[in-house]
Amino acid sequence: MSTLKEKLLSVVAEPITTGKNKITVVGVGQVGMACAFSILTNNVSNEVVLIDVMADKLKGEMMDLQHGSSFLNNARINASTDYAATANSSLCVITAGARQREGETRLDLVQRNTDIFKGIIPQLVKFSPNAILLVVSNPVDILTYVAWKLSGFPKNRVIGSGTNLDSARFRFLLSQKLNVAPTSCHGWIIGEHGDTSVPVWSGVNVAGVRLRDLDENVGTEKDSENFGDIHKQVVQSAYKVIQLKGYTSWAIGLSISNLASAILRNSGQVHAVSTMCNGLHGISEEVFLSVPCVLGESGVTCIVQQKLTQKEQDLLKKSAVAMHDVQTGLKF
Repeated sequence: MSTLKEKLLSVVAEPITTGKNKITVVGVGQVGMACAFSILTNNVSNEVVLIDVMADKLKGEMMDLQHGSSFLNNARINASTDYAATANSSLCVITAGARQREGETRLDLVQRNTDIFKGIIPQLVKFSPNAILLVVSNPVDILTYVAWKLSGFPKNRVIGSGTNLDSARFRFLLSQKLNVAPTSCHGWIIGEHGDTSVPVWSGVNVAGVRLRDLDENVGTEKDSENFGDIHKQVVQSAYKVIQLKGYTSWAIGLSISNLASAILRNSGQVHAVSTMCNGLHGISEEVFLSVPCVLGESGVTCIVQQKLTQKEQDLLKKSAVAMHDVQTGLKF
């Protein structure tokens, strides 16, 4: 006897269950769900898989999103504690790990999250050997290095979210000071996503007008308008948000959605993301740090060769040394 489904639908071909834009999000904490929500609402992917070890929370988050499918272009949303569900993902976003506590630096998290990565990365590689890994967990630069080592992937396919968000914070704060839209303020934060990040004041501009062409002291200690305080605010931003609400989520979720879009749509957009920097700007260490990168379907396709001042180069090298010093103490 025919079912109602068989009476309604005449099968022409078996549906394809996975598409080229399948995204896996590992970790359904505040950051992971903000990433998944932003990816779905911005129509970056119509197939998202959530992975976590907490089965009940995982199922609850999946159901909550599934109930909104009608408002998300009918996206397929799945969740599992089994990594087999991630098979054939194009992009794996890794947000899992111990959360940064109030007063704790990102670097304090390193060994705890390295141990967690040992159980995650090999599973992702097993089921999606051609995927791009996008690391969000902190300390992101060192954990991107850890993911690269554990995965065996080429360096272009292992990316850290890096200073994409720092650069966005930088532009927002510049926009507040100049009363110009954030998207019309152009400036970059490079290096570590953290305390040793480097503001590239030499390139900050609005409509092609470099601020340092108007005042050579912008961003320096001699700056009478204290633009240099903007970078201090960028560095303290996450700490302040954590102090006020306990965690950060929405801005990093939007940042990851932006990066995922650039990768899956092969857009060639330039973003400040964490990539292997050995040999760049005089860096001799094997470290991942953020620099402006062209993103596409193969991950990082090009690195933009910024013209940095000597001071900016020195600060970037200092950032590299800080990362390398921590990496040498890691237990794999």
